[in-house]
Amino acid sequence: MTPTIIMFIAVVLYRILAGYWGAEYSWLLNFSPLAAVALCGPLVFPRCVALILPLAILLVSDLVLNAHFGAALITGEMLARYGALAFVALLGLRLRECRRVGTFLLASLAGSTGFYLITNTVSWLTDPGYVKTVAGWCQALTVGLPGYLPTWTFFRNSLVSDLCFTLVFVGCLALVSQTSVVKKFKMPQRGNLANA
Repeated sequence: MTPTIIMFIAVVLYRILAGYWGAEYSWLLNFSPLAAVALCGPLVFPRCVALILPLAILLVSDLVLNAHFGAALITGEMLARYGALAFVALLGLRLRECRRVGTFLLASLAGSTGFYLITNTVSWLTDPGYVKTVAGWCQALTVGLPGYLPTWTFFRNSLVSDLCFTLVFVGCLALVSQTSVVKKFKMPQRGNLANA
């Protein structure tokens, strides 16, 4: 249980600090290990913990960040984030028996894209700043609302961070593959990463 608590605290602190400094360092916005925890958690945690841990991390960090920034604690957009993160966690549960690096990187790409499409579609549907047309939806997926960073930058940051953190987690699991936690983790041979 100790690794779970350490991971919980570390990712909550990371999200809070990134939220505080994100305005100053825009590359930090949506650059987080949370989706990788959701995707890779089932490799090391029991099913229940693997599903609840990322949602609990999101909840605690959202409570702190929303209180700090004076945002509402529960919104349709917030619920969409939880649903999208649950989608990524369920994808990880589906891959629980998989031990291929390439499969996890593809799943990370699919999870990032799914998260982006779900959350920005809900923003388009719920935010009165968007016209409820195809053009308005395209605006929600690309440039966003005036006065804010373009939404594609959040997608870029999420995509890069999800792939990087997934690779770090899978790499760490490969390094400890001699332990009882991940005995059967198979890394592709050198030069075969493209075939993974």
